[in-house]
Amino acid sequence: MNAQDSLRPLMELPGVSEAVTAARTAIDEVHEHPANRRGWPTTAAEASVRAARASAAVAGGAAEIPEGGEVTDPLLAGALRVAEAVGPLLPTWQRAPLQALARLHVLAAADLVEESEQERLGRPRADEEVSGRLDLLARIVAETSGKSQGAIPGPVQAAVVHGELLALAPFGEVDGVVARAAARLSVIGSGLDPKGLVVPEVAYFRRQGDYVSAARGFASGEPEGVAAWIVHCCEALRSGAREARSIADSVQE
Repeated sequence: MNAQDSLRPLMELPGVSEAVTAARTAIDEVHEHPANRRGWPTTAAEASVRAARASAAVAGGAAEIPEGGEVTDPLLAGALRVAEAVGPLLPTWQRAPLQALARLHVLAAADLVEESEQERLGRPRADEEVSGRLDLLARIVAETSGKSQGAIPGPVQAAVVHGELLALAPFGEVDGVVARAAARLSVIGSGLDPKGLVVPEVAYFRRQGDYVSAARGFASGEPEGVAAWIVHCCEALRSGAREARSIADSVQE
């Protein structure tokens, strides 16, 4: 049995199919915006920065880049490094997801540990359950990346990647920044948002209470909690599509 087969029952959970369809529709529509047809590198770059700022803020870091551009907050600096690396890391994510996760953690946490501890960055804690679940997650990503026929829908894959990494907290610090970046890689790599235009991270920041509660529900493993988390992530994707439209509108003006 393929690893992705373990996710197929998730599509039968209450509200999931409808939420996935709504997220896909919203993302498809924003890709048709005139500013995103030819000028998408500009809008995608702005989306990446907004995603980094929001992700850092969710983690308790600064949300604004200081005038002059010198970032001193370690969480924001790490999130910006991660955002810059998402594009180059995409092939690695699709082929060897665990290597990509390790690199994301190195970038995100570099300013948070002493120089003598740098070598431990990118290494998940030694735990049999963590290792097993990360291996399964890696197989799911590798099997479904870039596929549209018979694969798990992009919103579901991204939600599972995101939720699993939050639940496992495999690295011990900035796991949330890594989880949100991995979800972003899943959204892009699955073909759901290949240009990286949407910014669901803003919704996670604006609804942090709901975000934390929904993530806790996923971690419980109960069907209702898992369904609620997937729906929450799909709603964030829809909100992220609205954010993407605002970016495109500002570019077009």
